[in-house]
Amino acid sequence: MQQQPSSSPSDPWDQVPAILARIQPPTIPARDFRLDVFGAVGDGVKDCTEAFRAAIAAASEADGGRIVVPAGDWLTGPIHLRSNIELHVAEGATVRFRTDAEAYLPMVLTRWEGVELYNYSPLIYAFECENVAITGSGTLDGQGSNDTWWKWRDKVKFGWQPGTPQQKPARLMLFILGEHDVPVEARRFGEGYWLRPNMIQPYRCRNILIEGVTIRNSPMWHIHCVLSQNITIRKVTVIGHGPETDGANPESCRDVLIEDCYFDTGDDCIAIKSGRNGDGRRINVPSENIIVRNCVMRDGHGAIVIGSELTGGVRNVFAENLEMDSRNLDRALRIKTNSHRGGLVENIHMRNSVVKSLGGEVVQVNLDYEEGDTGKFTPIVRHIHVDNLVSQGGKIGLQLKAYERSPVQDVRITNCRFDGVEQPFELRHTQDLHLANVTINGITYNGEPEA
Repeated sequence: MQQQPSSSPSDPWDQVPAILARIQPPTIPARDFRLDVFGAVGDGVKDCTEAFRAAIAAASEADGGRIVVPAGDWLTGPIHLRSNIELHVAEGATVRFRTDAEAYLPMVLTRWEGVELYNYSPLIYAFECENVAITGSGTLDGQGSNDTWWKWRDKVKFGWQPGTPQQKPARLMLFILGEHDVPVEARRFGEGYWLRPNMIQPYRCRNILIEGVTIRNSPMWHIHCVLSQNITIRKVTVIGHGPETDGANPESCRDVLIEDCYFDTGDDCIAIKSGRNGDGRRINVPSENIIVRNCVMRDGHGAIVIGSELTGGVRNVFAENLEMDSRNLDRALRIKTNSHRGGLVENIHMRNSVVKSLGGEVVQVNLDYEEGDTGKFTPIVRHIHVDNLVSQGGKIGLQLKAYERSPVQDVRITNCRFDGVEQPFELRHTQDLHLANVTINGITYNGEPEA
């Protein structure tokens, strides 16, 4: 990567040290509880669900400790962490999650595409906990495939066949319940509704660490922290090419660090969210103060994505020193919303990053996502700065699509080079768009380009 530009007193990056100072990994008591001591057998056949529950209960009664999963192949249902508990997956260990949906009952409070409900338990779940961690160099395997969870998506390419169960009716029902402010207690889905659970979900938690592990083939989103604070996701590898198998999705979270990670996904690598439509307005908690650095992105719909469930707002995102390289990666930086979502997105910063290959837009703001401009809640997107981004390939260098009543405001693209794009710009309704030392297909731009 090239040398970082010098800071000025008004440089937004000056906020980063203060954010980092607040992000501290949890302190877990130095007590180990080996899973095999509690009756688990790592042969990939014996169900270890009860052994995980017993080990976690014992650690909790002792005021915390590490659940150590030794080398082996450990089959289990859902793992529910508690405060002051670390799940440590040792080298050579694979925790392999069952694919029979009934194993993830009873239902728990969760968030599904930005709307609260009761549904199947996430594969690893923590609710209203403090000091929780998932560490080690082993593997967490959700066993998502076209033969299991993914076929619920209602797409033939993921194993669904006409006449078999699919998620579409329940998804629509859930969104209607959210729009009509039906009490969350009455939004009970689970068995017979086919809404896939996410893989790792701390819900209303504080002081979270996810470090070192390889996470594969979630039923849906891989790492989904919700309404949580002080989160570190470090040196994690996420691989999964199913439907909506996003890598990391902090949703309505504050003070988040994602660093030194590898993402190769079937959807967005990192997607920052804050609730959907009416239910997002009911909760109304933004995602803010999020730092992403030193990560590698391969396949995915976008590397750094804001939305589309961003009704509660997203602000103060800092992404730097990223390497993006795949023709199956659609975008480097993407902001997506519409006038049903609404939301305020501001202070989004990316710098010192390289796109070695790309399939779609290098930088995109799209206010016409999905339903488009057919709602009553006009989104606001402003203060976007991209500096020292070098890219190769793609369809469009800079695509900004907004509304006349709500243009994209204050977009600054500086010291960038976009080579080999089919089209330099697609601009609709921008205000204060500034280009400085931007070279696209060999032509240098300064000031505001013509649409």
